[in-house]
Amino acid sequence: MSSQFAPDSTHQALAGCGARLRDARLAAGLSIDDVATRLRMPARVVQSLEAEDWSRLGAPVFVRGQVRSYSRLLGLTTAPMMAALNIEPVEPTRLVSRTHTPKAQWWAEQIGRRLVYIVLTLSLAIPAWVATRQHLNGTPATIAALDTPVMPVAHGKPAVPAVPAAPRTVVASMAPMGAAVQPEPAPSADIVLRATGQSWLEVIARDGNVLDKTMLADGAEKRYPMDQVQRLTIGNATVVQMQAGGRPMNVMEHARANVARFAVSSDGSLAAQD
Repeated sequence: MSSQFAPDSTHQALAGCGARLRDARLAAGLSIDDVATRLRMPARVVQSLEAEDWSRLGAPVFVRGQVRSYSRLLGLTTAPMMAALNIEPVEPTRLVSRTHTPKAQWWAEQIGRRLVYIVLTLSLAIPAWVATRQHLNGTPATIAALDTPVMPVAHGKPAVPAVPAAPRTVVASMAPMGAAVQPEPAPSADIVLRATGQSWLEVIARDGNVLDKTMLADGAEKRYPMDQVQRLTIGNATVVQMQAGGRPMNVMEHARANVARFAVSSDGSLAAQD
């Protein structure tokens, strides 16, 4: 995402900001390289700040943070500097899903799954029901004859059948067979960021282009597929919580000057960068 500064009148309001930074640096006896080392930023950024070349510094949020850090390093009051930076607000990037499923296709897939479940259930329940009906509809006399014991002959008298035993009752369970156990879904292969305060974010895609560069408000959440991200930079890392592939990541363990940088390798693993 590219952000533009305010019109020329804004640049006129900024006039003198760079000169104040340069004069304060010289008064402190510091070189440009000294300031770059202490602020952990490239020397060309320090030169651009003193030359008021805002177009080389990227989005307005980066300019504000760099001017604030430089002013604090030199002991300058940051409020006048920030008041002079009259920059247009940043509009968050609108991400377009590349894996969108048409509504008609989604409904067709849902109906297909349910039909498969119904067919499998009927294929198991109907044979069990038919077998139970055939057993229950058998000839009672035949069943009773098989279950009736015969008393032995005593003193030349014919055998007398004993009292018929009560017919045995066969109960078949008609409960539908349970559906096949579905495999647990694989962990999310996304990078999820949640902000508990104001922060800024820069995401670089696999092709080296900027995928997203935006401000994170308190309570905001961002999600990026890991296979689309090459690296990301998180500002004000103390207020950002991150998950990668379903596993939480401690952002502050890898932060330098409250800025955390991460790279995504080709195998999808996330590693911190200095």
